[in-house]
Amino acid sequence: MPTFAQTKPTSKSDFHQWAATPPMGWNSWDCYGPTVTEAEVKANADYMAKNLKSSGWNYVVVDIRWYVGNDTAHGYNEKNPDWNIDQYGRFVPAPNRFPSAAGGKGFKPLGDYLHAKGLKFGIHIMRGVPVIAVNRKLPILGTKLTAADIYSKEGQARWLHDMYTVKEGPGAQEYYDSLFKLYASWGLDFVKVDDLSEPYHKAEVEMIRKAIDRSGRKIVFSTSPGETPISEAKHVQAHANMWRTVGDFWDSWEQLEEHFEVCNRWAPYVMTGAWPDADMLPMGRLGIRAERGDDRMTRFTHDEQYTLMTLWSIFRSPLMFGGDLPSNDAFTLAMLTNKDVLAMHSNSRNNRQLFRRDNLVAWTADDPKTGDKFLAVFNAQDQELAEEKTAVWNSGVITRSTPGQSKTAEIDITGATKLYLNVRNGGDDTGWDHADWLTPTLSNGSKSVALTSIPWKTASAGWGKTTVNKSVSGGPLVVDGKTYADGIGTHSNSIIEYDLPAGYTKLTATVGLDKAAAGQNTGGTVQFLVFTKSPYQAAPLDSVAVKVNLAEVGLTGPCTVRDLWAGKTVGTVTDEFAPYVRRHGAHLYRISKRGTATSK
Repeated sequence: MPTFAQTKPTSKSDFHQWAATPPMGWNSWDCYGPTVTEAEVKANADYMAKNLKSSGWNYVVVDIRWYVGNDTAHGYNEKNPDWNIDQYGRFVPAPNRFPSAAGGKGFKPLGDYLHAKGLKFGIHIMRGVPVIAVNRKLPILGTKLTAADIYSKEGQARWLHDMYTVKEGPGAQEYYDSLFKLYASWGLDFVKVDDLSEPYHKAEVEMIRKAIDRSGRKIVFSTSPGETPISEAKHVQAHANMWRTVGDFWDSWEQLEEHFEVCNRWAPYVMTGAWPDADMLPMGRLGIRAERGDDRMTRFTHDEQYTLMTLWSIFRSPLMFGGDLPSNDAFTLAMLTNKDVLAMHSNSRNNRQLFRRDNLVAWTADDPKTGDKFLAVFNAQDQELAEEKTAVWNSGVITRSTPGQSKTAEIDITGATKLYLNVRNGGDDTGWDHADWLTPTLSNGSKSVALTSIPWKTASAGWGKTTVNKSVSGGPLVVDGKTYADGIGTHSNSIIEYDLPAGYTKLTATVGLDKAAAGQNTGGTVQFLVFTKSPYQAAPLDSVAVKVNLAEVGLTGPCTVRDLWAGKTVGTVTDEFAPYVRRHGAHLYRISKRGTATSK
């Protein structure tokens, strides 16, 4: 069995000690997108100070575009943004959203408010230099150069055009130094730098590291979004405290299930002060004014939330909660304050996947103080989809490189009584698989009817909510620059089921990659299929025993087993432990040799 010893950093900097355990906090993105206000930040901070700080939660992070006074929910205002920028080309908070920032105070008053409560303050920034600073040729503090001397259009983010790349050369490091000098004056404790991980911008990672070290303040450095190339694992370990392992993660089981492979891949690179980041916890109340989705409580079931918190904790990912904290229910609060689980998350070592047997998964870790073992068991079984060859029509994979970013379907459905519209992930690692069924029409040669006028029986979506005549993100249906009035917006993996009215023999439609997917980084990849019989294989059992031999975790019996989520001892085992786990669920245990203090 391999041993996942702590990896040694290659940097001589002591910044790793600034995050000696995985950071835990709240981030505004999942509930407020680019529109969070000072009052909302304070409300979440107040809740944290009262209910979570004693459990180790302490970071409060203001996410994207706090410098735009008129940004919009469910997207970004790039038409007429109300920029707030200082004379040295550095964005500052929009005072209409953050009133305490007025008069040039920046984020210092908000930082002071959080510090007074014993909390830490973080912000999100975009990699690079503002386009508006380049266009205005604003000077770089302490130099005779301007922003126009340090920029490159190469590598500009495809999904948001606020920034240009900072190219290496005179003035580049000085610009980043000026940024972090400003942030240090605000009392910043944490910075999340976007558009940095994928593709990996090594030069700017190094400039940011130097700028933080020169700022005189201990600012925890997080890179985003992922997946960070694993080939750069050693480099990012030596320069950042956190780095993303995935793209944006939402309340989608399909995305959660993918994390078993992702976390297993990154487990060898976990080290003190440098944490692979499985992304935020989309739990509680989400989507109030988020970029994607509607105002909702998380779509994760309770079983899936146990899976999420258990995997993140035993992997030792940073824990950044995405929901609106004041809206938490008792279940969510209990999960966030379970002292035994959080102690394991902070203090365990040698964290690794023990096995994956089909979709039954086990992870283990050590308690270095007691010699106890932690064991997490997961049932990731799904109702498997039927093979593609059983579909009556298959679009093949559609990407933004597909002509028209779409395909046209004309399908014989003679004699069918059921219709299933299925969208599947095209096989990449992006979560931006927004997919549109456009002008779907039933006909029989003499008459036709829009499929959108017929109520579906059921409709699922891998992310968001399947919607008639709108994209899954709530905008118009737009494919390859053309807007469609009639259609269905959804997201892989999804199935829409209809009971077909009698007499129709043909289905026609255009299927395509929605604008929201085509514009994101490398773009989404989707596959559309049509079935007239169930697209599912037989369902697995609801609960399955996950069998673990004590020898596999390095113990011999008899041992006492304690359920960490339930907070109670469940019994004694000698050779094999085989708890039953519900589908999509998880259990987390501490296993102790009989007679040790922790087994009582």
